[in-house]
Amino acid sequence: MDLKTLYAPVARDLADVETNFNELADYWKAEFPELHDMLRHILVGGKILRPALTFMAGRCIDGQSKKILNMATANELMHIATLVHDDAIDRADTRRGRLTVNKLWGTEKAILLGDFLFARASEFAASTDNLRVTKLFSQTLGIIAVGELRQARDIYSSDQGMEKYLQRIAGKTAALLKMSAESGAILAGGNEAQIEALAGYGYNLGMAFQIVDDILDFIGTEAELGKPVGSDLRQGTVTLPALLLIQKHPSDNPVSDFLAGKDREGNIARAIKLIKSEGLIEESYKLAESFSGKAISLLEGLPDNACRRGLSALADYLVRRRN
Repeated sequence: MDLKTLYAPVARDLADVETNFNELADYWKAEFPELHDMLRHILVGGKILRPALTFMAGRCIDGQSKKILNMATANELMHIATLVHDDAIDRADTRRGRLTVNKLWGTEKAILLGDFLFARASEFAASTDNLRVTKLFSQTLGIIAVGELRQARDIYSSDQGMEKYLQRIAGKTAALLKMSAESGAILAGGNEAQIEALAGYGYNLGMAFQIVDDILDFIGTEAELGKPVGSDLRQGTVTLPALLLIQKHPSDNPVSDFLAGKDREGNIARAIKLIKSEGLIEESYKLAESFSGKAISLLEGLPDNACRRGLSALADYLVRRRN
């Protein structure tokens, strides 16, 4: 099963998000062509996971709800804004094989574009006229910012531990997926038990998603990832497989040596080899699968319909993907 099949129940809704993106870009075509070009570049393509979650969560409860579109758009714009800022901070030249905004237009303009996208995302969230989801949007943005600050604080540090790692990815990834599902449930008129279940589903899905991302950074190919293998570690970020290697060999491991500035290319190669050969990939997948399983179990009390079944299949798919 592929994403197109998984998203089929909300395909028309996702097309409406694309229409919102096109209208946002085209608004600036005559007045500010450069902004139009930047928006066209960054809003094209993508997996649209977050708006799909928003629609599917809402349609688990109310199959006819029309209130979700602007929040789904807001969720994806927030995500895209964080990617633009991440690429600028990391000085990344490409993302998934495409040139980044900062590579094409410069770091300063990339940061400003990210700010613009956050602002427009906030407008879309506010246009739902629902104070609860507007507040949730603001809270989530704060959580993501703190998550990024935690990552910046811990850069090139081998003194992290599992608790810090999980805390970081909860803020970096899980918070936005939680908001995506939770906001859909709220706007569809779900009761508190349904809202809580879908919020928990989004959180656990986000944790599993990020752990798999961190695994793929070591076992994927550059063609699949759109970036060099081991990119996170090269940038000084210790993810789960590298953390497990440090824990297994606390006094002598290539990750700690790399972070200390010793023979970086050689230690990257050794780290990748050891992570693959010592069962750490399998151990990492077990943790991802535990979060995915928890996400699926939280759906049990919801109405049995195509979107609930789609969310269950999505949780299974995301721990088996290759990019």
